[in-house]
Amino acid sequence: MPFPKRLLLDGETVALDLRPHWWFFAGPLFAGIPVLALLVVALKQNGDVQTVALWVTAAVALGWAVWLGARLIAWQTTHFVVTSDRLVFRSGILAKHTRDIPLEKVNDLASSQSLFERMIGAGDLLIESAGERGQEVFSHIPHPDAVQQQIYRQMETNHARLTGVASPRQPSVTDQIAALADLRDRGAISPAEYEAKKAQLLDRL
Repeated sequence: MPFPKRLLLDGETVALDLRPHWWFFAGPLFAGIPVLALLVVALKQNGDVQTVALWVTAAVALGWAVWLGARLIAWQTTHFVVTSDRLVFRSGILAKHTRDIPLEKVNDLASSQSLFERMIGAGDLLIESAGERGQEVFSHIPHPDAVQQQIYRQMETNHARLTGVASPRQPSVTDQIAALADLRDRGAISPAEYEAKKAQLLDRL
């Protein structure tokens, strides 16, 4: 489910709409291994012992399935969105939690990845903004270094639009398409998202 268009401001466009990296599912996926082992052990038993073991395994498996299902729903309803005007973090199923950071309020950006996270393409983004919130950390971001660069591009474009002064580092449409292609190749955005954003950029020519 993409970020709802009804939540966009007039003239606002979406540059990136990301969900958490697949490592978000690491806990329940690894927990499935002992559940499977427990099932194998239960099947090797005989008589009443096997019956009891299978019931215990079924109860554990049910708890595991609920955990995995909850994670899947949380993943589907969590968005880290970069638009032409702001950064939006939105999560929740019934009770929605939304945090907006206007691009002009972003003071600093930093990405953090361990060696393992670099190998799987995950990490954290540290965003420092003016206001009460100060620094905020967003975890499970896919390819945070590439996302960080895309945020910088949107900040420059937003600054040029608000001030009427073109930034000396203002990327061209060709550069922006190349950056999107890099995000697509890294797996941060899907091919469909790449084509949609590419079409928007080409319309500006």
